[in-house]
Amino acid sequence: MLAIIGGSGLTQLAGLQDLKPQQVETPYGAPSGPIVQGTFAGQRVLFLARHGQAHSIAPHEINYRANLWALHASGVREIVAVATVGGISSRMQAGVLLVPDQLIDYTWGRDSTYAQGPGQAVRHIDFTWPYSAALRQRLLTAAQTLNEPVIDGGTYAATQGPRLETAAEIRRLARDGADVVGMTGMPEAALARELDVAYATLGVVANAAAGQGESAQHISMQDIEAVVAQAMQRVGRILKHVVQA
Repeated sequence: MLAIIGGSGLTQLAGLQDLKPQQVETPYGAPSGPIVQGTFAGQRVLFLARHGQAHSIAPHEINYRANLWALHASGVREIVAVATVGGISSRMQAGVLLVPDQLIDYTWGRDSTYAQGPGQAVRHIDFTWPYSAALRQRLLTAAQTLNEPVIDGGTYAATQGPRLETAAEIRRLARDGADVVGMTGMPEAALARELDVAYATLGVVANAAAGQGESAQHISMQDIEAVVAQAMQRVGRILKHVVQA
């Protein structure tokens, strides 16, 4: 079964019908909210709002382990994670959609593995390519079929949040090879890999990152909200095609 994790701008999945919310208990505490089962594009899918249904959970306070465990325990074997990001490289302009193929983790202090605690076996996962190649290709094929421009590839830099980055930090990320910056890509991707769940991200570039382009002096949250609202309609079309494929 496929699940969709919604980030900022996607706390509810438009078109999801016959909703059956379920509170799932996990050994790691409570997930961000109920796991919502429903029918989407004629198929059974699960949906989870990463920041909670009221968008009230900050990126560094999300219980990523509980979220991924709850989805896996509900029968999920594939996850498409929708995430809003800031654009760093020149091709990542506001409104662009991308399917990243790499990431760099700059987060700290988050519970980032199931391999911790008494009696837990250590598992060294292969994380060379952090996203599922097959699921990435399904997203790209869906976009191509719909004539929806989507960038194939890019490096996602995961930062701590909840504040946005400084211009100097973005310059550092650019030197490190990052194309976009977000706050929730890790440990979500690694936890999915530990659970043997295929995972891919569909990113929405909401704005130029700090110090870049129109964000050279400041970042307008109002402009971000407008870009994201429009882009999520395109995201919904792609997700429907992926589910039907």
